[in-house]
Amino acid sequence: MLEDIKQAIIRGDAKKATELVSKALAENIAVEKILNEGLIGGMNVVGMKFKNNEFYVPEVLIAARAMNQAMAILQPEIAKAGIKSQGKVAIGTVKGDLHDIGKNLVSMMWKGAGFEVMDLGIDVPEEKFVEAAKNGAQLIGLSALLTTTMPAMKDVIEKLKSEGIRDKVKIIIGGAPVTQAYADEIGADGYSPDAGSAVDKAKELLGLQ
Repeated sequence: MLEDIKQAIIRGDAKKATELVSKALAENIAVEKILNEGLIGGMNVVGMKFKNNEFYVPEVLIAARAMNQAMAILQPEIAKAGIKSQGKVAIGTVKGDLHDIGKNLVSMMWKGAGFEVMDLGIDVPEEKFVEAAKNGAQLIGLSALLTTTMPAMKDVIEKLKSEGIRDKVKIIIGGAPVTQAYADEIGADGYSPDAGSAVDKAKELLGLQ
């Protein structure tokens, strides 16, 4: 049953995934097992396939939709069972930038990996990222798709410093023009070239692997 849920997620079969999750709950399969071995297990495979260019953006979006629908059924049971998330993370496209596909993919992959995600949207000012850090985000993802908006990433880091909370939160950056060298230059904690790698990097920065 858990393997079937996992495969339904990988195929992006939302109808099958939701049916199987309901069935697994009815058969008293542990909520944690359904979550970890079924839903998260499936999204882990999707992330690996995306990283290896075996899956592309449409497949990831379809798989994430299936996971979100199955998760909606599981969510009340997760709350009842008191299962803790992997951590609280926030993500947004920086000020002046209206691109959101990359950000949305990372957000979905993080949710699929068991993180509690605050999606701050696009064109996000520094203050909003600071607010997320003050509201318990342990890691913040900054996305930029334009070279002209990349400096806004540095502005966020400087704002966190001036507020005295830079050391309380990890910063990961990404986007087409962004590089590891730029991450080092502005003092970010990490850089991710794609959504699949963003899961590994978040876990690494939060000491989960």
